[in-house]
Amino acid sequence: MIRVHKLISTSLGIGYIGKGGGTVAAAATCLCWYLASEAGGERFEFWSPFLVVVLSGVGVWSASAVEPHWGKDNNKVVIDEVSGMCIGLLFIPHCLTYTMLALLVFRYFDIIKPLYIKDLEYLKGGWGVMLDDIAAGIYTNVVLHLMMLFSEL
Repeated sequence: MIRVHKLISTSLGIGYIGKGGGTVAAAATCLCWYLASEAGGERFEFWSPFLVVVLSGVGVWSASAVEPHWGKDNNKVVIDEVSGMCIGLLFIPHCLTYTMLALLVFRYFDIIKPLYIKDLEYLKGGWGVMLDDIAAGIYTNVVLHLMMLFSEL
């Protein structure tokens, strides 16, 4: 069963890249989200919140399972970036400009960890691994919605 958790927590092996794995996972998520949105249209828009909830739950479960083997928040675990990036893209118009902006804003929040995001890392198990990126995704989504409200992108 641990193999399944390693596969999930590394997002199908992306986490094994090493340094920069989180950025690669976030970029791959943007690409997959863009393509899925393109192919699925309104059906994808309807199902995407459910996908995010399931992905986040499985992420907590798998990150908790690999922690005894790899340690707390090991850099191989990138399912948190995938989940957070998906949250950042929820209800954002399907366009390359917004997708790229979401990637940049999300990585800023994920790396810098302002606004109490850093505090979430100290929660136990997979919760600490996932919730800081979930918060970064929420902040990303809010920033993009504010940008849409106040600009003509």
